[in-house]
Amino acid sequence: MPVRLHRPAVRGWRVPENAIYVGPGSRWATPWRWRTRDALARVPALDGAEWELETRISAPDYHHPYKHADGRITSHHVRYMTRAECIEVYRQALTAPTARLRLWTYPGPALTVADARAELAGHDLVCRCALSQPCHADVLLDLVNPPA
Repeated sequence: MPVRLHRPAVRGWRVPENAIYVGPGSRWATPWRWRTRDALARVPALDGAEWELETRISAPDYHHPYKHADGRITSHHVRYMTRAECIEVYRQALTAPTARLRLWTYPGPALTVADARAELAGHDLVCRCALSQPCHADVLLDLVNPPA
């Protein structure tokens, strides 16, 4: 069964055979990097959920009112998403039936689960995330290598 490997910040380190790098700078990198302005959450979500991706504001610790179509005005706080929330947004974007993941850092076409299966199935995945931390590579491993 393929696994996730850690890419250390060591000069000269090479990706092992039968492994594919999916970290920053690759086609499969996540645009929602932890503790960046691309990974902000609106709390609470507009639909009443605990949180959701914030796409209008570009700074944490910001409060803003939101005027709904029915005239209600609700107050929301903006904060950085946790690592787990960043990974959940990546999973939702990649698996949503009507949406496709558009990687902001990679100029290629939008990616789908079918693309991931065709390219990544059966390979170990390499990322810069520590093995003790959750990582978007775990999402890719789950999607491309379903349990037998």
